[in-house]
Amino acid sequence: MNNYWFEIAITTSIFAVGNILFGHFEQETPKWRRVTKVFFFTGFAVLVSALFGRNGFYGLLGLTAILILVVHGWWLPKNGIHPLTAEPKDRYYKFRGWKMPDSNQQ
Repeated sequence: MNNYWFEIAITTSIFAVGNILFGHFEQETPKWRRVTKVFFFTGFAVLVSALFGRNGFYGLLGLTAILILVVHGWWLPKNGIHPLTAEPKDRYYKFRGWKMPDSNQQ
């Protein structure tokens, strides 16, 4: 019987570090959606490992890294959004489908 704790540990560790370092880019995303995303992707990672083995899981990690590089290295700059700072904020908020916060309120 295969033990999937390794996949769970890697996936949740990636989410933990990602939320610490990049959580401010998700400030307008509802909390329930952020929590659901962790469980969905962790479950998906275990499913991929169950169907395709540990190498399939590593392939999923590699594919995810490639997709992130494509979005941040090509798509965001092509659309005028800085890939590391998400500026200008109005374009980033429009891309995410969010309303800009009212800067007059404190």
